[in-house]
Amino acid sequence: MNMAFANITVISHTYFYLLGIPGLEDQHIWISIPFFAFYIIALLGNSLLIFIVVTDHSLHEPMYIFLCMLAVADIGLSTTAIPKALAIFWFNSGGITLDGCITQLFFIHGIFIVESGILLAMAFDRYIAICYPLRYTTILNSSVIIKLGITSYMRGAVTIFPITFLVKRLTFCKNNLLPHTYCENIGLAKYACESIRVNIWYGIFVILITVVLDIFLIVASYSVILRAIFRMPSQDARQKALQTCGSHICVILLFYIPGIFTFLVQRFGKQIPPHIHILIANVCMLAPPFMNPIIYGIKTKQIKNSIYNLFFQRQK
Repeated sequence: MNMAFANITVISHTYFYLLGIPGLEDQHIWISIPFFAFYIIALLGNSLLIFIVVTDHSLHEPMYIFLCMLAVADIGLSTTAIPKALAIFWFNSGGITLDGCITQLFFIHGIFIVESGILLAMAFDRYIAICYPLRYTTILNSSVIIKLGITSYMRGAVTIFPITFLVKRLTFCKNNLLPHTYCENIGLAKYACESIRVNIWYGIFVILITVVLDIFLIVASYSVILRAIFRMPSQDARQKALQTCGSHICVILLFYIPGIFTFLVQRFGKQIPPHIHILIANVCMLAPPFMNPIIYGIKTKQIKNSIYNLFFQRQK
């Protein structure tokens, strides 16, 4: 009997099927409408933002350069996940190879960490601008900005790269049907035959040293910033400072709240229906790229003026 079991060869799945949103299959076409609309607006909005910052020399300041970096990351984040989701909704085309799945989860998790790093850099920018205004251009010179941007992108790649090996080593013999619109680390690893304890603990470790640390530093920065703002003698100065920080705070909340909720639901929310978790997970892919250009376009006077000049001044 033991010899018989010893001769059994476990065949690992190398091809998977993303099912979309289980329980809402009959609504896929209707769900795809806002997905497609928000994705197109996100692409156009972020592309316009990048174009304006690059071509308008008056916007070649640290705040807008970081915003341009964020727009690039937003395009990457939404493009990594949403086209595949639309293919599932429209054509029932959920097939994906293991290598393709690992590549997708690498970019999704990596870009999420990149965005978190850029938001931290933007908080640092606001801290210097408000607390050390006379040294602003000296501290945040071109060299520092480039280093902060490269560090944000490299950190995302370096911390997520080991996950690709941790997932690649697994043997997937349980199931090859993934109830989701895109591949994610634990969502894929839980279908492995062997223990995924290393995957789980490394995933938590990465979250702690990146996103959780970033949140802590952002909160610390804004506690100092707000204290400095309310100590300003002029009400106009306080109002102007709050307006410059308001856009960034909205973007921070929009980025972190859905992401934290998804992380907690995935690990502890066993009673929450799967389709709710998947919808919230897709909000993380769509909401920040969709809303960030709108928030900065509405709340930032310089960007509004640049957009006006681009579309209306040239027509005169």
